[in-house]
Formats: sequence, C-alpha cells, structure tokens
Amino acid sequence: MKLNCVVVDDSSIQRTIIAKLVNNHPGLHLIGDFSNAIEAKSCISLNNIDLIFLDIEMPVINGFDFLDGLKSKPQIIFITSKAEYALKAFDYDATDYLQKPIAVDRFNASVKRAIDMHLLKKEVKEEEGEHIFIKSNLKKLKIFTSKIKWIEAFGDYVRVVTEDDSNLVLSTMKSFENDLSKDKFIRVHKSYIINIDKVERFNSKFAEIGITKIPLSRNKKEDLVKALSTSS
Repeated sequence: MKLNCVVVDDSSIQRTIIAKLVNNHPGLHLIGDFSNAIEAKSCISLNNIDLIFLDIEMPVINGFDFLDGLKSKPQIIFITSKAEYALKAFDYDATDYLQKPIAVDRFNASVKRAIDMHLLKKEVKEEEGEHIFIKSNLKKLKIFTSKIKWIEAFGDYVRVVTEDDSNLVLSTMKSFENDLSKDKFIRVHKSYIINIDKVERFNSKFAEIGITKIPLSRNKKEDLVKALSTSS
C-alpha cells in the first residue's frame, strides 16, 4: 500500500528536496509537485490524494487559505521554516508539522504517522460497513457483504466466496437470500446467489465474476439485467 501524495511549495529548491524524500520512501507515491495552490487544487480534484505536503507561506493563496477552499481534505503535513504557525496548523487537524530544513529521520517518522492514521481510518470504515456473521469450522466469522463475490450451494452446505477466501457454512441458500440486501444480491440459479457489483460480463447462459462463470437460470437473465441497471 502506498499513499498518493502531492507537494505544494512555492520554493523550487524545497519542492525538489521534498519530492526526493517522497520518491525515496517505499510507502509514498508522488502524484505531482506544485508551486502554487491553484495548480495543486486542480490536481487534487482529478486524483485520489491521501496526503499533502504543504508549505504555509506562499504568495496569493497561503497554505491555510488553500485548505479552506478544499471540499474534501486529505491528510496534511505542514512544512515551513517558522514554528509560530504550529498551533494554528493543528487547528486544521494536521497529521504533523515539519520545520525546514527537514531531517530524513524526522520526515520518515511523520510519514509513518500518516500511514498509521490511513490504516486506522480504513479499518474504522470497514468496521462500519454492512456485514453478516457466519459459522465455519466451529468459528464465528464476520464477513463484509461488499467483499462477497458469490454464494454457492454445496451439498448440505453453502460456500461463501469473498475477495479474500471462501468458507463452507452449514446453512441453506434460502437463509442467505433472506439475510442479504436485495439491492446488491440476486439469486440467478438454484445453486447461486451473486453480488451484482462483482459482475463483469454476462450473456444468456453465464454471469462472469473474474474468471468464474456463474450459470444463469433460463428465467433469470431479465432479472439480472434489471438489477444491474438499477444498481449504484
């Protein structure tokens, strides 16, 4: 995993120094470096940016004004030559505040903090996601429904296939059909329930999820077309 970054600093020398630190760090991916807030804002609106290395004292639009103009704020690591802005910087929920000249070990510690915060937010987001509990191999497992690819009848069991693994559950297809959202899951065959969001292609006989072809019952193609057309 790498955090997508931009560097915003009106000093070409400082931008070069910070960009080099970013490019040398295995956990960062530099999307671009900019001399002013206007160019940076355009880039951020077009890309998924996780972290901004931001100078405060810049002409026309300073770092704080730049942040005030963003609808969605990535993590911010302020970089400045003055300590006097530190208190205000943390009013903006800054991940960190680095003073120039930047020591490599201090930079790396700051990046580690940003990566840890990114992972924590991701975990919290997943925890809040829709999920079900299944019992497999005497263990109770929490399965996020967004990760389920399909559910398959398997004798007296049901096989739940997710993006990460698959588990056999002593249950019925009807039980799963009742537990899952009708907006996201559809029974396309007596032996298969599929996640609509995972369907990549389909024809009159199969729905394809990755390299797997899921058989369609004769009367289910129309239901699948309707479900795909209304799915968000």
